[in-house]
Amino acid sequence: MLIRPWDAPHDDTEWQTWLAAHDFGQLAVNGPAGEPPFVQPLHFAYDPDRGEAVTHLARPNPLWPALEANPQVLLSVVDDYVYVPGPWQAAPDTQPEHGVPTSFYAAVQLRCTAHIVDDPAQKAALLNRQVGHFQPEGGSARATPDEAPYGRLLSGIRVLRLEVTGVRAKFKYAGKRPDEVQQRIATALAGRNGPRDAAAREHLVRRRGA
Repeated sequence: MLIRPWDAPHDDTEWQTWLAAHDFGQLAVNGPAGEPPFVQPLHFAYDPDRGEAVTHLARPNPLWPALEANPQVLLSVVDDYVYVPGPWQAAPDTQPEHGVPTSFYAAVQLRCTAHIVDDPAQKAALLNRQVGHFQPEGGSARATPDEAPYGRLLSGIRVLRLEVTGVRAKFKYAGKRPDEVQQRIATALAGRNGPRDAAAREHLVRRRGA
């Protein structure tokens, strides 16, 4: 992922705050020689204090042999993306129809070392942590080995503890454009009010202010 200086996060807090509200992404795992990577959509729970993310997959998933062969993976999260028409981007001294269209988006990529967890007690603890992230209000029984209702289901999954070893983040929201153009885009996003336009406008305005 190319990250221009004007698209880089202002600090770690910016991408960490954004990621805290985005817990569904794609896990990219190196495939066998001559084959493309495996890409698995999944929910995950990221813990910045521990520097790791936790997730789980069904035991028959074809990712497992690839993970065992090479545990270096990439967890990618992308959201708040919109299409920006060319006229919105035109420089002040340029004809609107000569403006260059583009995409706005926020993205965080976590490079990780994957640790496969098969011990029933450890799996239950990590699974409870993941469920607790998504259901902080409770409402579900805790997983406990050999106990109902989930104990017998633990054998059907494997848990992944993803140790984060690197982070790349990008907020592509007209950071290089003149103030006049940024204001035009913000106004146009508010007027269009399509899916994700409000979130994209919020990024643009927030980063202008910073």
